[in-house]
Amino acid sequence: MSHTVITTTTVTSSRSSGDGVLNAGYTRTIPGLLKIGQILALFIAFLCVYCVRGWPSWAAFQYFEVVTLWFFIALLIFLIMHLFRLQAKMPCINWPLTEYFHYSVGTILILIGSIVAIVKGSGVSALVAASVFGFIATFLMAVNLWTSYSLSCGPHQTGAAV
Repeated sequence: MSHTVITTTTVTSSRSSGDGVLNAGYTRTIPGLLKIGQILALFIAFLCVYCVRGWPSWAAFQYFEVVTLWFFIALLIFLIMHLFRLQAKMPCINWPLTEYFHYSVGTILILIGSIVAIVKGSGVSALVAASVFGFIATFLMAVNLWTSYSLSCGPHQTGAAV
């Protein structure tokens, strides 16, 4: 008694949303939303300090202005890299560790700048607003630091069955 088995395979070629150049779905993820929130908070903090004339403490607000602008640009670069998937083109760099280092340094420096700005603000409302947005950016960076730590340094799942 012989059996005949006929198998048919259907090959479909379709492009998923992950195959394109632009990864627009990243902006709807938690890290993407955190980056956008940090960029907005840092940009508003920078504008608040930049637009004020007659700073009570020139050195303190110059530091705050430089730190907010630097981390604004760095976050913008990280966002563009995620949107265009540029990490895959540069595999020699450990990107999760790079972002972790960026967030750890940024959290500390922006927290210091925000504390100094609120102390030296002397009741100038724009400077107080800048420090408040600096604290918001610090909080968002700390959250992003925590999530990037759990991704890069936390326990890793392996495929081996125990």
